[in-house]
Amino acid sequence: MPIYEVTQKEFRRIEEKGFSISGLKERSDIQRLLRTQIDVIGEDLYVLTEEFSEWDESKRRIDLLAIDANANLVVIEIKRTTDGGHMELQAIRYAAMVSAMTFERAVQIHAIFLANIGQDSTKAESRLLEFLDWSEPNEDAFAADTRIILVSADFGKELTTSVLWLIDHGIDIQCVRIKPYRDQDRTLVDVQQIIPLPEANDYQIQLREKGSEGRKQRAERYDIRKKFWEGVVACAKEKGGRHANIKPGSYNWIGAGSGIRGLGLNLAVGQLSCQAELYIDRGEREENKSIFDQLIAHRAQIETGFPFPIEWERLDHRRACRIKSVIADGGYRSSDANWPALQQALVDRSAALEKALRPFLDTLQI
Repeated sequence: MPIYEVTQKEFRRIEEKGFSISGLKERSDIQRLLRTQIDVIGEDLYVLTEEFSEWDESKRRIDLLAIDANANLVVIEIKRTTDGGHMELQAIRYAAMVSAMTFERAVQIHAIFLANIGQDSTKAESRLLEFLDWSEPNEDAFAADTRIILVSADFGKELTTSVLWLIDHGIDIQCVRIKPYRDQDRTLVDVQQIIPLPEANDYQIQLREKGSEGRKQRAERYDIRKKFWEGVVACAKEKGGRHANIKPGSYNWIGAGSGIRGLGLNLAVGQLSCQAELYIDRGEREENKSIFDQLIAHRAQIETGFPFPIEWERLDHRRACRIKSVIADGGYRSSDANWPALQQALVDRSAALEKALRPFLDTLQI
């Protein structure tokens, strides 16, 4: 990023206010300089407005609101403190507040901004279209994301730690340090992007894209599983099964009570298989192992009364235990056409497992 030279007119104005060279750290001065030369912190930025505060029930103001060449909104927060304060928290609030802005609304606020700085407000839309290289407004493509740029004389460890964490979690946020100094008769401002480092920008973009794709895949997986469980619950209602009144969720399992605390009749589903199980966890490892040992002592009788394979998992490396029966030929990634039969099989498998275990559950020494 460049070394920005402050004009003599700017310098005289600052001196008249009684500021030292460090007075350029004042938010109002830096904000005004950036408003007219925003390219010093980003070549792809165009200022929509400053001191934006037009939302309900809030008096907070965005120092500068811009857009980038990809039509993303850019919240620019400026602080005069030497460590940046808690500006990342403010900027996150602002980003959330403006995230739903439309192109039409952006034109309106930009027209007001142009009028306030003595320029032709009727050109607001044409100037935005020209910057975005659009022939006409495109609401679907406008404000698909919101970026954050933090500008300060310096940034403390707490703030930079927070920013790096936000970047790791897919938030597009940058820290730009602005430091003024004198070079003989010139006043210069050193502008440096410190997070992410410029040479790491491409890498960070790749990580965000990878993270975004991962979140998309997880959301898809959750939606599919919820739909699968809805069918299982519907089937359980028809058959009067234990899971008839369970609210379908998006996780890989749902559970129902067995009538004994800590012994759950669970159903679990994977991509290619699913299972019915008795999950034993009353909170104490030794008690769980004792219950498992009492049941497995009747293994021959239980398996005789259950027409499917059973896996006995004492799980000595864990607190809980599990007795399960796996359906290996179908999961939530199976064809939708196969789901009804699979869901019915899962409900039937759970009922059969409980029936085989019930005589011995009722005689447990607990």
